[in-house]
Amino acid sequence: MSMFSFFQEMEDAAESSSKADFIKFGIVIIFMIAVMILSFNSMGELPTNIFLVVAALFGAYMAMNIGANDVANNVGPAVGSKALTLGGAIVIAGIFEAGGAFIAGGDVVGTIKKGIIDINAFHGDANSFIWAMMAALLAAGLWLNLATKFKAPVSTTHAIVGGVMGAGIAAGGFAIVSWGTMGKIASSWVISPVLGGIIAALFLYSIKKSMVFKDDKVSAGKFWVPVYVAIMTWAFATYLTLKGLKKIWPQIVDILPFLPDEKKPSFMVASIIGLVLAVIVFVVVKNSVSKRQNLSNDRASINTLFTVPLIFAAALLSFAHGANDVANAIGPLAAISDAVNSGGISTKASIPIWVMAVGALGIVVGLALYGPKLIKTVGSEITELDQMRAFSIAMAAAITVIIASQLGLPVSSTHIAIGGIFGVGFLREYLQDHKEVIKLDEEEKKLVKEENKLEQYKENLQELLDLDEEKKDKKVYKQIGKLYEMVESEEKILEEEARIVESLHRKQYVKRDAFKKIIMAWIITVPVAAILSASIYYMIRGMML
Repeated sequence: MSMFSFFQEMEDAAESSSKADFIKFGIVIIFMIAVMILSFNSMGELPTNIFLVVAALFGAYMAMNIGANDVANNVGPAVGSKALTLGGAIVIAGIFEAGGAFIAGGDVVGTIKKGIIDINAFHGDANSFIWAMMAALLAAGLWLNLATKFKAPVSTTHAIVGGVMGAGIAAGGFAIVSWGTMGKIASSWVISPVLGGIIAALFLYSIKKSMVFKDDKVSAGKFWVPVYVAIMTWAFATYLTLKGLKKIWPQIVDILPFLPDEKKPSFMVASIIGLVLAVIVFVVVKNSVSKRQNLSNDRASINTLFTVPLIFAAALLSFAHGANDVANAIGPLAAISDAVNSGGISTKASIPIWVMAVGALGIVVGLALYGPKLIKTVGSEITELDQMRAFSIAMAAAITVIIASQLGLPVSSTHIAIGGIFGVGFLREYLQDHKEVIKLDEEEKKLVKEENKLEQYKENLQELLDLDEEKKDKKVYKQIGKLYEMVESEEKILEEEARIVESLHRKQYVKRDAFKKIIMAWIITVPVAAILSASIYYMIRGMML
């Protein structure tokens, strides 16, 4: 390739990249203009309040960053395992994220996320409260934007928690914070990834033992895959009933009167619903798998049996995420809207449809435009994933949330998913797969053999060198020269074998740089968001007073 051609390719690539960035920026601007129009129209006959318009823009910015960063955890493993293409994952996640937000996002949201600050500390000062919520939204969005740029999947819940805490401290001092609640949130930094990692590793190990390590993998797969998919169905049905449908449960009870008349579903009710669906799915999958022909007796065939269940898992995780985490963007915005319209501060605020639209559509826009970077990171840049590993991660996400909710433990869906990826990666390192173990054993035996050969050459050489000079004739000197060459050649062979054995011993299935970067990002999310939020609050107050 000529130098001219090289620079021409560089120029074309740069031009293509700049065009793509320009188009993305244009779409963002159009979305922001639509949000402004929605916020203006929402005021009706009330005087125009610029705070609500600006807060709506901040909320839209936060929602887009949730889509760009957080949604990757739901579909990244499916993309990394090749069960879904990147485009297919974005379409599925976009539809189910928006569906979860609109259908099960609820009509009432807590104005103070997780109850981390005391609303009474504002003493009814609606302006200070509005400024604090605006600062929290912008700070959380800025931190998520920065984390996405550096390919670090972080908890959007922790980002908004840090934002609310920082603005709350700036507005009312350190006494405003519920430090007990903050302690529980901090504990989730450990609880979430550890639980997710352990459960994902256990499922992957179970799959390996029951199918991959069997001589007749096809028969084992046809027996066990329906069982694992049924367990997945129970987990997701229970999870979605508890977390995704709790806000519309009264409406569901009205439609299905045989269900218990409760404000939200109990664990027992959710489990029974999950069990019924699991039995139905087991029968369907069992019939489907038994009819599969042309399956070869290898790991790849087992993986193909998990492809469709994995796609459903990605869709269901996206639905649950949209139902729950949309509140991270619209909670403070709904609080601001309520404060503007009522002139007061409420612990609970109804969510206008336009606010819900800002959150739901913002997540979809952020996912479509800027989500691919984190999807690739989660799917392939932490550890190599196939369908059974990705399936184990999805299972861990659902089951960990169920266990944690019943034990009252605080967890983060982001930390669970990434912890699950770490878990399957470290399990692979521990087991090193059968082929790697066999290869390592063979190379170690070969290394010992070469070491013995080298030692023998050296002994033979030394024997000849120790001969009296009168006994060293031309033939002996020729043997000595040949042995020197053999020793030198054997030392090179031995050096290469030692390098191979060392590389097999040190083979890492989890990329340590990614591991360290993500853990560090998790640790600093709350304090960084808090510092940013406090600074923004002081800036807003300084401009207004």
